Amino acid sequence: MALHISSSACFTTLLGHSRVNRIRAEGSSSSSYSSSASATLKTVVEEKVNLGGSDLKVSPLGIGAWSWGDTTYWNNFDWNDRKEKDAKKAFDASIDGGVTFFDTAEVYGSGLALGAVNSEFLLGRFIKERKEKDPAVEIEVATKFAALPWRLGRQSVLSALKDSLCRLGLTSVDLYQLHWPGLWGNEGYIDGLGDAVEKGLVKAVGVSNYSEKRLREAYEKLNKRGIPLASNQVNYSLIYRAPEEKGVKAACDELGIMLIAYSPIAQGVLTGKYTPDKPPSGPRRRIYTPEFLTRLQPLLNKLAEIGEKYDKTSTQVSLNWLIAQGNVVPIPGAKNAEQAAEFIGALGWRLADEEVAELRSLASEIKPVVGFPVENL
Repeated sequence: MALHISSSACFTTLLGHSRVNRIRAEGSSSSSYSSSASATLKTVVEEKVNLGGSDLKVSPLGIGAWSWGDTTYWNNFDWNDRKEKDAKKAFDASIDGGVTFFDTAEVYGSGLALGAVNSEFLLGRFIKERKEKDPAVEIEVATKFAALPWRLGRQSVLSALKDSLCRLGLTSVDLYQLHWPGLWGNEGYIDGLGDAVEKGLVKAVGVSNYSEKRLREAYEKLNKRGIPLASNQVNYSLIYRAPEEKGVKAACDELGIMLIAYSPIAQGVLTGKYTPDKPPSGPRRRIYTPEFLTRLQPLLNKLAEIGEKYDKTSTQVSLNWLIAQGNVVPIPGAKNAEQAAEFIGALGWRLADEEVAELRSLASEIKPVVGFPVENL
């Protein structure tokens, strides 16, 4: 872990102008997660895995911090002290359960959104508070560069990275990723990643939402400098398998690039808690419609059936299915300690090969929802 630095004077140029980001002090001294969650949480010992060809080792499952501080897609457009305390409990529960890899981004909790709090600030503060209690704790931090149209050249990557480090309160970050391919200037962005490694600001670099073609180009460009492309973070789940269908998963396996799977439980849909009569709230309702949830029911029934065999939930079966694909680190988003504990239960066991195949067969009968638009750039 890198050293902590003060983040009180962090400035950001994410929106094209300087702005002081402030987070509320309320909830900063939140107590540890609830005794009920603590009592049921078991540390699952699984070896950390190398992230691609890099020297960075991460837990085989991570936690995504997209929802932390967000008021545009998650949290029913409202972020408050209770949700902040719950996020802190999710963070602590994850670490206590052996999950130490956390993924955030400079655009999570965007300052454009009313009431939002930057996710990097929150994660940085959670780390600082945890390190004060447990200085020896090892935490792997990943964040991302937003390829906004006005950002040009390699220096824009370094400038954004330094802003992220300031918000996180760190002197370096474990993994720095390009959040999506830019409309232009991508070669300069890749150069910036390489510069960040050589300057000691990051341990490893990756990309996100990259197609097979762009992935190979980024790999080759970094490889000429002797720098491995560690990862490609993409939308990947049992019901969204575009990385397989479009050659991204095969390219990652071939080149030794770890596939980091975001939305690995399809934004909660594979948990089984949503039904045609009770679809998700907010923007997700437009994606996961009652009609889609009706078509999904046979797969959800099978997930529950297999889960009963292993004394596992549908969520844990869905995550284990991804891990069974090999060279995949899922990063579900945890809003509270209970969710974090459930995700940890996806580790320490494996589905049988025939169960993996049966779930794939059922899922293949369901037309997938749309993915992130830039996947096809």
